[in-house]
Amino acid sequence: MSAQQRPLAHGTGPSTAGARYPLVLIHRAGPYRLSLDGVAHRSGLGPDLVRRFVALGLVDAERDGLGRLWFRSEAPQVIARVQRLRTGLSLNYAAIGLVLDLLDRIDRLESALRRGEQAAKESTPWT
Repeated sequence: MSAQQRPLAHGTGPSTAGARYPLVLIHRAGPYRLSLDGVAHRSGLGPDLVRRFVALGLVDAERDGLGRLWFRSEAPQVIARVQRLRTGLSLNYAAIGLVLDLLDRIDRLESALRRGEQAAKESTPWT
């Protein structure tokens, strides 16, 4: 099969030469990728409630030079966790912030404990 008869690979050829296909928006301030509207849509909440979560410190976001909010890709999962705590335990948002901090601390402590146990196993001879 000659070069003229071979099918072109997707995204190649004269019409797409030099074309760019960005997979994610890379923000100069860091790894923040989702816009406010994107997070609101993915979490099923309104943008105002997402802004409120940011103001309360329940969800991390960063502002760009124009004042727009940018979120990490895991923001919808964090919001889902907040919503589960709110509906499942009937906690107010201040209490949810405290519970999230405590759960994160427990995760860090358990990880450190597992690393310590693993290091102890590796340093102990099996004979």
